[in-house]
Amino acid sequence: MRTRLISAAILFAFALSLFSIESKTLDPYKVLGVDKNASQREIQKAFHKLSLKYHPDKNKEKGAQEKFSEINNAYDILSDEEKRKNYDLYGDEKGAPGFAGGSGGDHGEYTYFTSGPGQNGFNFKPGSWQNMGGQGGSKSFSFSFSGAGSQGGSFGFGLDDMFTNFFGGGMGGGSQSGGFSSSGRSQSGTRSTVKSIPSINSETYRNEIADKGITWLLLSYTSNVKDVESYESIIGEVASSLQGVLKVGKVNCKTDASLCKELGIHPRNAPKLFIYSFKSLETGSMLEYHGDLDVKSLKSFCQEHLPRFSKRVNLNHFDFASEAAGGLPKVMLLSTKKDTPVIWRALSGLYRKRLVFYDAEVHDVSDPAVKKLGVDALPAVVGWLANREKHILKTGISVKDLKSAIQDLSGLLENFEKKNKKVGPSQAESEFKQIPLLTGSNIDDICGENSPVCIIGVFRSSKSRAKLEKILLSVSQKSLVRRQNTPNGRRDSISYALLDAAKQESFLKAFDKSGFKSTDRLLLAYKPRKGKFAVLKDEVTEEDAEKFIGAILSGDIHFSKTKQNPSAR
Repeated sequence: MRTRLISAAILFAFALSLFSIESKTLDPYKVLGVDKNASQREIQKAFHKLSLKYHPDKNKEKGAQEKFSEINNAYDILSDEEKRKNYDLYGDEKGAPGFAGGSGGDHGEYTYFTSGPGQNGFNFKPGSWQNMGGQGGSKSFSFSFSGAGSQGGSFGFGLDDMFTNFFGGGMGGGSQSGGFSSSGRSQSGTRSTVKSIPSINSETYRNEIADKGITWLLLSYTSNVKDVESYESIIGEVASSLQGVLKVGKVNCKTDASLCKELGIHPRNAPKLFIYSFKSLETGSMLEYHGDLDVKSLKSFCQEHLPRFSKRVNLNHFDFASEAAGGLPKVMLLSTKKDTPVIWRALSGLYRKRLVFYDAEVHDVSDPAVKKLGVDALPAVVGWLANREKHILKTGISVKDLKSAIQDLSGLLENFEKKNKKVGPSQAESEFKQIPLLTGSNIDDICGENSPVCIIGVFRSSKSRAKLEKILLSVSQKSLVRRQNTPNGRRDSISYALLDAAKQESFLKAFDKSGFKSTDRLLLAYKPRKGKFAVLKDEVTEEDAEKFIGAILSGDIHFSKTKQNPSAR
């Protein structure tokens, strides 16, 4: 009997010494490398960084799985407000009297283990054992001891449990303090709380997600799934790095089963990630993420599925006049980026029904095509109203972060849209149903080198303007307008414009010294590439206009050389 008791005492002393050491090394603050005043965000970032480093699927080094278990256990304590409070007060996340060593303990360097009142107990610290009376109020583990062969007792765990937790055998077996499965994942991670990600229900989906033009990263889960916290941490990192161009939310498929069914999400035993994307469709579509659960991979996936409503063009070969936009204003981003920037893609989704988006890669402002637009610094945004009037919206754009950049550029686009509405009632009509007024800012787009022939209706009174516009609208829709193939697709070989003679005398003097002052209404045919022109005077009826343009297309009209290169104010 004496031998058995001595063996039990030796075994238990060894166990207690291990526990004392472990109580210090498993201080959750030290495990995660944060101080006691760390915010939840700091704790989350530390956990995410370490869990990626030591995840058993990625780190095959000896001890990585045990380290990963420690990290998960530490995060389980510190990410839960109640557990963290209990740990800080008692050194035990349960709030029961526990080990006093480590952070928050009253005894610092060692741990007390005592029996209950009236029982003999042990007080262990480095280099000494001593009998002590029971201290019922001591902040320590309480237990009774009935011999080495005992399988249980009032420890709250048996000796077998204690050793298997320390050495990794059968991990998670009956421990009440958050053991780990063989995969290294925290059993205590069964909490379904996802604290920093807003919940999405059917109403939220309809009002904030469906067809709004912004990309969403959605987490689906049920109340009994594991590892939700790991997903939350990674989603939080991705959302933070793409703030302004991406939104995140979570859907509980147990409590919001109808929404999950509507979205085509089937409840699983593990959390699932979906992206609500406008990459290639006018309406959003759901796509499940099957990649690795790490920030880099998930962020890349999200960026790949941002909207792509901006048309990438070659500025040197872009024929703006041939691009139909249904009466909507157009905006173009000029940058040195080889692909459409993330910010511009996000904006193209948000404003896809209100503006037409383009973007072009340019090397510097010395590029002739950039100079021609009047841009003096990059990146730059150039806009064209529905009447084709050009505006330099912003140059030398600097980006502090995605969120502020989105806000700044959104304000810029909103103001440009308002300006477009002031152009007149015709702005809402199709471009094919309006004849633009020629100005200094749009002459190159309408009557530049990309236009073989430009038909200009010149007027000196509002009455003449109305007649000419009606004539040109009618003629421009008839089959006598020849079409030809271009590198950018098909376009009319003739463009049409109106010109206010009273405001553009210098333009007209490039064709005639008098500026045609004696004529109230005329048609001017101008060939920009050859620097030649022809004129139809008199009253200019629709029949006369058709014959004039038909003769131009058949080569039966004589063209004269211009006196100089025309330019409009």
